[in-house]
Amino acid sequence: MAGFFQTLIEPDHEDVTERSFVIEAANLLQVGEFQLLQLAYAEWHGHEMPQALVDRLFSRYMFHDDVPVWAQHYARNILDMDRNGKLDDSRATFHRYDCDYFRTPPQGVRRFAMAVFWIVLALAGGLFVASHGDAIRATSVLPPFFADDTLPKD
Repeated sequence: MAGFFQTLIEPDHEDVTERSFVIEAANLLQVGEFQLLQLAYAEWHGHEMPQALVDRLFSRYMFHDDVPVWAQHYARNILDMDRNGKLDDSRATFHRYDCDYFRTPPQGVRRFAMAVFWIVLALAGGLFVASHGDAIRATSVLPPFFADDTLPKD
């Protein structure tokens, strides 16, 4: 309860707990806290977290700030790798629980280049057709369009 009143008096105040290390490591990897716990469990135990443990672990972690030893170890390893410049947060092993994680590069650059090509081709074709028309002799290809016969002669 003291932490609640401390937060009301000083909103920027944060207690440095083991959970804060887990939160910081999850932010560095750009994953959720519970996903980080899943990754830590799989690395420590060598297999995925059993479904029976999920609810109990989640409630102990979220409501009682009880961070298991293996999660503390994993979070500190992530923070150490970041401090040493060895952390690659885009590695697929960190995102194996993300359903929307893509390993292929986006096709946006290719689509953009094709769209630019077709727009340039359409504009160039339009300018070519406009400059070779015999109906009106224009003074220039681009606006403003003045015909030769409407301009005053010197």
